Amino acid sequence: MQIQRRVVGALLMREILTRYGRHNIGFLWVFFEPMMFTLGVLGLWTISKATHGSSLPITSFAVTGYSSVLLWRNCANRCGLAIQPNQSLLYHRNVRVIDLFMARVLLEIAGATMSFVFLTVFFVTVGMMQPPQNISMILGGWIFLAFFGSGLGFVIGALSERSEAVERVWHTVAYVLFPLSGALFMVDWLPEKFQKVILILPMVHGTEMLRGGYFGSLVKPHYDIGYMVTCDMVLMLLGLYLVRDAGKRVEPE
Repeated sequence: MQIQRRVVGALLMREILTRYGRHNIGFLWVFFEPMMFTLGVLGLWTISKATHGSSLPITSFAVTGYSSVLLWRNCANRCGLAIQPNQSLLYHRNVRVIDLFMARVLLEIAGATMSFVFLTVFFVTVGMMQPPQNISMILGGWIFLAFFGSGLGFVIGALSERSEAVERVWHTVAYVLFPLSGALFMVDWLPEKFQKVILILPMVHGTEMLRGGYFGSLVKPHYDIGYMVTCDMVLMLLGLYLVRDAGKRVEPE
């Protein structure tokens, strides 16, 4: 574990330098990048006076929704085709395929988390958002989405090593999942016959839990902790199995 921690730490630093460089704001792009995306969407909603069909504040609704999407989607996006550009690193005995994925997943989770915390604190300070009602509930939903994104990233990353088409197909699937992920709506707003269908998607439970913790009694969240934990475990075990198989297929350059 000590060796792997040092390896992942070194890969994290390498990933940051490779992706963001030493110039301009450097490491700060880790959370400025997802923060700008969320602010851009919020700005469009505000300028167009878009409505989400309820009396919930648009700023809080957008920040909680789009931050949750970035958390799991970016993990999967960054793990796609992650082995090929780092294949030469596998020449080192202590570097394994799982380490490449873990470094990228941890970087995306850190960036999305810092972005979400910074935006929340900033907007609460300037009076555009109310303070969260239940921080422990928010933390629970965020941790679930982080584990979900990690498992999904392992699966996409390992499968993309077999075929580059997987990474291309995933981007299309991600666009389809975006409006269905709960970022644009609350499950309680949907007709009852559609609620059971949309709750099949695991990320919806995490988003509902996140918003339930933030808005408190203003919303009626629909989520199942047992279902979330089960989906996390199944996806993570599947991802670890595929990553292990990918490690046997890949040869260091």
